[in-house]
Parts: sequence; C-alpha cells; structure tokens
Amino acid sequence: GVLSLHLLFSVSYSSPPENPVSCGFRGRNCTVLNSYGAFSDRAICRASVVAYPTTENDLLQVVAEGTRARQKMRVVTRFSHSTTKLACVDGEDGRLISTELLNKTLSVDRDAMTITVQSGVSLRQLIGDAAKVGLALRMAPHWWGLTVGGMMSTGAHGSSWDGERGGTAFHDYVIEMRMVTSAPPDQGYSMIRTLNRSNFSELDAARVSLGVFGVISQVTVQLELMFKRSITYMNIKDSDLVEMVEKHGDRYEFPDIMWYPSQGEVVYRMDERVSMNISGSGSYDSVLFEAKDSKILAFQRSKEEELEFERNSEEICTLARDVPALLYTLLYGLSNDGMKYSGYPVIGNHSDLMSSGGCLDSKEDGLATACPWDSRIHGQFFHQTTFTIPIESVKEFISDIKTLVKIEPKALCGLNFYNGVLIRYVQPSFAYLGIEFEGMEFEFTYYRSRDPLMPRMYEDFFEEIEQIGLFKYGGLPHWGKNRNVAFINATEKYKDAALFLKMKQMFDPLHLFSSKWTDAVLGLGGDLTVDTEGCALEGLCICSKDVHCSPSRGYFCRPGKMYKAARVCTHL
Repeated sequence: GVLSLHLLFSVSYSSPPENPVSCGFRGRNCTVLNSYGAFSDRAICRASVVAYPTTENDLLQVVAEGTRARQKMRVVTRFSHSTTKLACVDGEDGRLISTELLNKTLSVDRDAMTITVQSGVSLRQLIGDAAKVGLALRMAPHWWGLTVGGMMSTGAHGSSWDGERGGTAFHDYVIEMRMVTSAPPDQGYSMIRTLNRSNFSELDAARVSLGVFGVISQVTVQLELMFKRSITYMNIKDSDLVEMVEKHGDRYEFPDIMWYPSQGEVVYRMDERVSMNISGSGSYDSVLFEAKDSKILAFQRSKEEELEFERNSEEICTLARDVPALLYTLLYGLSNDGMKYSGYPVIGNHSDLMSSGGCLDSKEDGLATACPWDSRIHGQFFHQTTFTIPIESVKEFISDIKTLVKIEPKALCGLNFYNGVLIRYVQPSFAYLGIEFEGMEFEFTYYRSRDPLMPRMYEDFFEEIEQIGLFKYGGLPHWGKNRNVAFINATEKYKDAALFLKMKQMFDPLHLFSSKWTDAVLGLGGDLTVDTEGCALEGLCICSKDVHCSPSRGYFCRPGKMYKAARVCTHL
C-alpha cells in the first residue's frame, strides 16, 4: 500500500524542525507555534518580545523586567512539542522566555550518581552525558526531542510498574530544582528558589507545574549505574488482550503495548534489564521518528485526505492492514549492533535503547526530508487523546473499545497510520499534578482535518472512546497530549489540587505566569470549551446541539452507541 511505503524511505539527512518562535524586527512582535504547526484551538499565539537567557543571572533579569512591568510571561522550549496551549501567553504584549540557550550540562557526580543540567537541555543530551560516565536515567519517553523543563511541566513519562526502582515519570527522578520566580520590589522583582527534599511539599508541587510557578533554571536528576536491556517484540491476535494486559505489566520492567483494534492485533514489547556481562551492543532508532521523504509524506497525506473526503473506509482499512506487519518487518528500528538486525532478543545498553528521534538532529537539506509531522511540508496532521485510567478499570475499558469495534469493524482502521493505540504502564507519582494511582495510559493519535469545520469519518467512535476514558473511568489527561475537552473538571480528579493552587499563589501571587488557558485547565475560571459552530469536531466542546457538529455535512449530535452518557457527532 502507498501509505505504508513511507516507512521504508528513510534517510540520514533531513531538515530539522523549525524554531517554534518567530519574531519581526529586533525580536519584537513574535508568534509561537508548536512542532505540529497548530495548537488545540488553532490560535496563533503572539507575544511582544522573546528573551533568550543563557545563565541563571540572565533569567533573574528577564523575570525581574517582566515583573516590574506587570507583564504576562510564559516559557517556550526549543521543541514546543505539546499539542496543548502551554507555550501561549495572553494578549499580544506578553513576554515569552525561551530556554533554547539554557542548554548546558552543569555537572555530573559519579559517586552520588546525579546529573545537574539547565532546564533547556534535551532528553537526548541528558541521556548521552550520563552515559559518558557509565550512568543511566531509568525512565523517559520514547521521543527524545523534549527538554528537561518541558518534560517536567507536562508530566512526561516512560512505562513500568516496577515501583521498587522508582516512578514512571521523569519528574520523579528530580531531587533538586532551582526556579526563578517573581518577587516583591524590595527583593529586586525576581528571586531564585531552591526546591529539594528538605521542603518536599514545594518540590512535589513544582515537579509538574504547567509552567505557572515561574521558570525552571536547573535540575538535579537521580541516575543509576548503566545497565543492559533485552528487547523482543511479539505480534499476535488481540483475543486475550484483556487477560494478558496486567500479566504483561507484572512480568517485564519496561513493557508497553501497541494495539491495532480494528485489525484485532496487538504487539507486546517484552523488555527487561539484564546483566552487564551479557554481550550485545544493540540500539533502537525508532522508524516512527526517522526523517522521511517530504514528497512521499505529502503524497500520503493527500491520499488520506482524499479517502476521508470520499468516506472510503474500505480503502483506508486495506491500506492500514499493511502497517503493523511492515513495522514488524522493519523491527521498529531495532538493530543488534547499531547497524543491522540479526534476531531477537536485541540486547544493548539502556542508553542506546530507551529513546530516539532521528529526524530531529539531522543536517539541513532544504526540506527534501523532514519529521513526518513537520507543518512546512503538509505531512501528518493529527489529534491526540491521552489519559491514564486506574488498573481496576483497564479490562473494562479495553472491552468497551472491542465492543465498539464489533459495532463497526472499520471504525478504527485509521489508527494504524499513527501506530495504533500506545499503551504504557504507569506508577503513582509524588507530584501534586502527577498520576495518582497505578494504572495504564492509552494514547490515541488520529486524523485531523486541515479544515476545522470538516468532520472526520467515524468521528463519533473516537469521541465516544475519549469520553469513556475521561468520564466513565475518570481518566487523568496527559497535560501535553490532548484536546481541550479532556481537561473538563480535570483538577477535581487530583486530591492535591488545592495544595497545588496554594503553592501557585505563593510562587506567583501576581499570576504573571498564568494564562487564560492554564486558568481554565486548573479550574480557576474562564472557558475551556466554547459554544460555536463545529466546536465538537476539534474537541473544543462536547456537542450538546447539532450545530456543534456539522449538520450540513450530515453530522448530528447523538448519544454514544454504547456509553449512553456520551454526546458525539454521528454521521446519519
């Protein structure tokens, strides 16, 4: 199939993603976007100025200037990889503070097994600098184009139920952080706050802060001695997924699952630590994150748009069928020696297997190739819905999805183009806005139309799954990978939300680091959802009347097919 070809055409040169911030004359009148070229509400976020501090002293000065002028401030990273509006500052005269040049590793303590880095250091750099001295960061996301500050502020995590060895989230390995916040005039309008285990309530509040406390300057992370991992993928029918899902999490230290529900297939990642004495120099450079030929990406996208427009679900399912097998054949990007594949298990150092992002740091080639989602090439464009549900509800949730697939077997074929449903195992966190229970995170990435008023095929199935996960089972939304509806009543799901808000008031009494979006998400007023034509199509509302869908194109607001409390846009 045409759509699966792209996995084969990968190259080592590529245009790295463009800077999310662009400014006019002398760094004024700036706009910020995310790496996908569109936030959840498609707003273009503006700011009057962007500052690029390189040291903590610069940061103190930048925050002092903003505080003195009572200017709204938000932090933006080099990557801006969240679909949510975390990088946006209110109005047009706010100040953005970029951590792009706060990119230095400050020290590594081999004996204490810690590393101290500035907050703009990438995950890739942190893993690499630790590995140089034989140390390893236990948990991190698969994609390494994230900064330390960005991972903390969104609650980014890996996958493991092995609580003996620590949490699942990156922020749970932070043992100290320095943060620059606003301060009263007699303290010079800004100050450094050092948060560590001696004031753990402040540290636990600031581990996941959505950027509303101030600017993280530097972070000290607990590492461990380098270890090896052994990875094997197994692709089988999903008939016993409900019975297997917990056992899989209990059996391996680093398990995850890719599920293709319309195809009835599931891929288990059997991944555990092994002795350093076992030979193997395997590496994992995920094919999903490799640079792809821009023309092929654009061709695939236009094909997908055409099939969506024609409502040709047969053809989508036919093309989608090839994807899991192709990925399996390409071994997802694994190699036994850094070059070629000779068989499972793939054994290598943890630092060479945990994260990757080939399209991120390749050389400039004038956009001949790019990251698949780079907005400059009209490639992938998608919604993300990501939440963690408690272990006791997981089996029911999986069964609910299977019931929906029985109702319409073709409904979820399109998920295959975005690698199915990613299921990760999550431990409770110390953070006030971190995961509260042992559970599993379900990540859905799916087609988004370039036209916000254009409904999608089987829109209703995706909306019903979103509402089942978030409201029937009380799923906790991922702060960086969701549409606005995911955050409805979100803070009511956190037992420590009130404590978090109390700390926020203490750190930022003038609310300079808050935005309308963070206020709405944190339940502090303002509207998360809107009442406009087509708002449900983009996850900007849950439909309550037909006009929220697209009556002119045959989409009307109706109850869910199975979860009757859901309200979804159904094609009649």
